[in-house]
Parts: sequence; structure tokens; C-alpha cells
Amino acid sequence: LRFQEIVPLNAGNVLGSEDNAPARKWLRLIRRTLNGLPGGGGGGGGHCDPIAELEDGFETSSDLFRRRSFQSSSRSDRTQLQPERRHSVCDRAADSWLEVDDDHNHDCGHGSFSSVDGKSKFCMVASKQMVGIFLTVWIKADLKNAVGNLKVSCVGRGLMGYLGNKGSISISMSLHRTSFCFVCSHLSSGERDGDELRRNSDVMEILRKTRFPRGNSPRTILDHDRIVWLGDLNYRISLSYRYAKALVEMQNWRALLENDQLRLEQRNGRVFEGWNEGKICFPPTYKYSNNSDRYAGENVHPKEKRRTPAWCDRILWCGRGLRQLSYVRGESRFSDHRPVYSVFLAEVESVNRNRIKKSMSYSSSRVEVEELLPFDYGYN
Repeated sequence: LRFQEIVPLNAGNVLGSEDNAPARKWLRLIRRTLNGLPGGGGGGGGHCDPIAELEDGFETSSDLFRRRSFQSSSRSDRTQLQPERRHSVCDRAADSWLEVDDDHNHDCGHGSFSSVDGKSKFCMVASKQMVGIFLTVWIKADLKNAVGNLKVSCVGRGLMGYLGNKGSISISMSLHRTSFCFVCSHLSSGERDGDELRRNSDVMEILRKTRFPRGNSPRTILDHDRIVWLGDLNYRISLSYRYAKALVEMQNWRALLENDQLRLEQRNGRVFEGWNEGKICFPPTYKYSNNSDRYAGENVHPKEKRRTPAWCDRILWCGRGLRQLSYVRGESRFSDHRPVYSVFLAEVESVNRNRIKKSMSYSSSRVEVEELLPFDYGYN
């Protein structure tokens, strides 16, 4: 799951200490929702440990991952297992494992995966915040021991081309013998001619600068077997507000997509070459008036600048063995964006342990992501 602008992008948050109180609340809500616990529909109560984040450049071996509890480690543990620091905009982050729970007695460590009813369905693998960008990865309880090689890397592309108000968080991990990389990015904004080139540059720099610690696992984003890139990519539709709005009302997604900057830049080989995106059959996700279903431009005088509706929020993937099952948007109103959701079926290579001593043969297993979306929106 990814968030953009989880905190306001003001000078205090960009240049000062990081405010991760909102992330703590979201993690608690995510955990309750995934595990069907009371309060999953909103609200809060109960105790929550400090937010668990991984230092940029943090690395774990498979054995260490399996031995350690997902709860926050003790101070002595953190001293002994302090990762090597790397120069980054994320140096403020702390490193620890944490099962986001409402009770210290409910851990998610080796041999124990409990919740209030003793049957947690999901456990948090990792979370990372960089100013307003936030990425968290969760996994089914019965797969937790198959996860290893967890690493995190951040790239700032904001103020001065370095600060973290824009940029990316990438989490690298292995599931059995297959490597996954999840990239959450917030690219440069703007809908003037040429702004799409700045976004292209952001993508190229993220691919170039994202580096995971040395080891047997992948070093770069593109080295991974399966990659999912999601976030506010900020690509716009190169049409006037009036024309784009008319096409939205007609649900003419094809005509809108013919003028979508991301599709145009991909087609011309300037960005995300070889990457995939599912069929878009839903209205543009940006920009909405506060707490309404109206696009922001509807309340603006015709002579004033209006934001053309656009699919700023996207989910792309790269690599064989990923099949998209759904790609839809949500209808929450607490942002000027609408969220997008996707469900994938992922093929994972695992060791056939019954025959490993004889032939070291491998079997291909398929891990199905549980369908979290109750319905498709049915736009044609």
C-alpha cells in the first residue's frame, strides 16, 4: 500500500523532523482491516508501538528475517544489529521490525502469529516514510517464513533535486526464490508543456540511483524478477479542461488515453519502455474538489486556470510471472485524488524440499493475492 502527501508538504515537514504520527494511525487501521479486527472500518483506540521503518540501505538475511520477531526490537538488539548507514534523505528513519498491534502480547515472531483471536491473516513485512511518501508491505501469515533479503532504498527528487518531498521509496524482498521490488513514487507536478519531460527525468534518476546493499540479491530495481511501480506519477492529459471534461462525461476513455502523457511517452520510448499497465476503465483520478465528486475546475471561473482531469495515480508492472486480475479506483473523498487498486496473480519459484538433496530441482508455485476489492466498477 502506498500513500502520497501523508503529511502536508510544508517547509517544516520537508526540512525539519519527520512527522510519522499519521503513518502510525494508518498502519493500525490497515492491520485491523486486513485481519478483520474491531475498528477496521475507522477510528482508533488501543495501543500502537512506534512506527517501524527501515533505514535506507537496511538489509536482512533470510535467516535473520526468520529468527527475529516482527515486533520492535529492544534497544540492545538494535545496537547489535545496526545496519551500515548510507548517505540519504532518509537518515532520520529508525530501523526495527514491528507487527503493528494493539497489544504488546500479540506478536508476529517465529512460531507465533497471533491477534486477538490468535489467527492473524496478515503481517507487516516493512514500512518506510520519506516526508510525504509512505510505502508499507504486508504478507499472508502462512508465507512469512518464506520472505527474506529485505532491503530499502530511497531517492529524493524534490527541492534542489534532492529533498524528499518528491522522489521514491523502493522495498526489495524475496519470496521463496523469486525477487520482488515495490516502488512507490511521487513525481514532479505541473501541466505546462514540457512538464512531462521532468517526470521522465525523475523516473530515469530513480532507476539510476536506487541501489540496494551488496549481496546475492538484486542491486537495482530492474534486476528483480517481479516489479510493481505505483504512486502519483503526475502525468497529465494534453487536452483543454473543457474538452477533457466532455470526454469524461461521455466515458470516452479511449479518446482521453490517446492524449495521456504517460501512454504517449511510453509509445515514443522515452519512459517505462517494456513496462505494462492494465486497461483503464475508470474516470481520471485527479483533481477533485474537497469532499465531493466534482472535479475542481467546475467551481473555477472560466478565465482562471483549471486543472484538467488526469490519471495521475497509476500502477505499472514489469517482469514475467505477473498477471493482473483487476485495476480499479476507489471513491474515498478525503483527498483531491481518488485511489487506485490492483490485484495480481504472481508466480513464485520455490524449492522442492523433498528432492533437493538428489536433484536440486525446483517447482513453480503460484501465490495468489487475496481479492481485497469487492467489485469492479464496470466502466466500458
